[in-house]
Amino acid sequence: MIKVIGVRFRQAGKVYYFDPLDMDIKRGDHVIVETARGVEYGNVVMGLKEVEEDKVVLPLKPVIRVATKEDDKKEQENRVKEKEAYKICHEKIRKHGLGMKLIDAEYTFDNNKVLFYFTADGRIDFRDLVKDLASVFKTRIELRQIGVRDETKILGGLGICGRALCCHSYLSEFAPVSIKMAKEQNLSLNPSKISGVCGRLMCCLKNEEDTYEELNRKLPGVGDYVQTADGLHGEVQNVNVLRQLVKVLVEVGDEKELKEYEADTLQFKRRRGKKGGQELSKEEQKELEKLEEIEEKEEAEERAEKRAEQRPERQDRREQRADSENRGDNRRRDGRRDDNRRNNNRGENQNRNDNRGENRNNENRGDNRRDNNRDNRRDNNRGDRRRENRPQNRPEQVRENSDAQGAEQSGSQGQAPRDNSFRRRSRHGGRRDGNNGNNSNGRKPENTNEG
Repeated sequence: MIKVIGVRFRQAGKVYYFDPLDMDIKRGDHVIVETARGVEYGNVVMGLKEVEEDKVVLPLKPVIRVATKEDDKKEQENRVKEKEAYKICHEKIRKHGLGMKLIDAEYTFDNNKVLFYFTADGRIDFRDLVKDLASVFKTRIELRQIGVRDETKILGGLGICGRALCCHSYLSEFAPVSIKMAKEQNLSLNPSKISGVCGRLMCCLKNEEDTYEELNRKLPGVGDYVQTADGLHGEVQNVNVLRQLVKVLVEVGDEKELKEYEADTLQFKRRRGKKGGQELSKEEQKELEKLEEIEEKEEAEERAEKRAEQRPERQDRREQRADSENRGDNRRRDGRRDDNRRNNNRGENQNRNDNRGENRNNENRGDNRRDNNRDNRRDNNRGDRRRENRPQNRPEQVRENSDAQGAEQSGSQGQAPRDNSFRRRSRHGGRRDGNNGNNSNGRKPENTNEG
C-alpha cells in the first residue's frame, strides 16, 4: 500500500496520483506539482489515502509544495494571459487562412509552454502558425487537435434534460456508448433524441445500462408466449421495465382480453425471434449507421490517445528496468573483479610462497655446496698432508726392485732384460701401435707373457 493524494488540473478532468511526502495536505487545497508538461498548479480532490501498488503508475512523483498566496496570484495572472493568447492565436489563424477552430488556450504554471486546443475535419499544416506564435510569445508552443466530445467538455453547456452537461460537470473520462444501450432501455432510436450537444450518442446512456440489463433478464420479450398464475396462456404485448409489469393478451372463452401481470407471477420461455421491434425508415437507419461508424472512430482515437499518454510512463518503466539491469550488471562486474582480485592475490601469494620455497631450496643447495666444498677442501688438505709424508726415494726403490725382478727372469730364459719401469698400458688393455688391442682380423689378442 502506498500513500497518495488525488490532484485534478481542470474541472472534471482526470485525477492524477502524487506522493504527499510528509506534508499535511487536505481535500480542497492547492498544490504545486511536476508533470510531463512541466510545473503545474492543481486542486486536491482526494485527501491522503492508501492505494495498492497496481493502481499507481510508478515512479510516483512527489508534491513540490503546498500553494502559497503568491502561487494563487500567479495562477490568476496566467488565466488573464490565456485570454490574450487566445485572441492573438485566433487572429493568426485567420491571417494564415487555416481551416481550424480554436477552442482554448492554456499556460503552464511556470510559463514554460503555451498550449492551444483546436478542432478540424482533417490534418492541418500549422508549421508557419507555430513560428509566428513563437516569435510573439517567446516560449514553447504546442498545438493539440481534439475531438468534438473534448470540445464540449471544455466549453460546457446544458443538455436536453435542462442540467449541466455530464462531461463538463463530473465525468473525468468518456465511457464507450453504443446504440445497443438505447435498444436495451427501449428508447426511441431517432438520432435527434439520443444524441447530445456534441452530436454523438449521449453519455448518460451508459449510466443506467447495468440496471436495465439486470431488470431485462427477469422479463419476457415482446411477442413471447407466457402462462399466467390463473392458468391462462397469452402473448406479451408490452413490458414496463422499471415497474416490472407485463401486459399479456390472453384468451378468456371466445374473447381476448389485455391484462397486466407482475413479472414474478408469469411462466415463460423466451423465443429466439422477437416481435414488436421498432420500424425505422431508411434515412433513420443511415443516420444510425453513421453514428455507429463515428462512435467506432472516436473509440479508436481515444485508445490511441491513451496509448500515447502511456508511452512516457512505459519509457520511464523501461528506463528503470534498464537502470536496475545496469546496476545488476555493474554489481556482477564488481563481483567478478573482486573474484579476479582475490584469485590474483591468491596467485601472487602462491607465487611468493613458491619463490620463498625456491629461495629456501637454493639456500639449502648453497649450504650443501658450501659443505661439499669444505669437505673437498678437507680431503685435499688430507691428501696434501699424505703426499708430504711420503718418502722422496720411493720411485727409485721401485725401479731397482723391478730391474732386479727382470734380470732374474731374463737370466732364467737366456734373454736380455727389458726396462719396463716407465711403460704404460692403455686404459682398454690395447697396444701402443694404434690398433687398440685388436688384430687385423678384428679379434682380440690372446694373453701373452712378454716380460
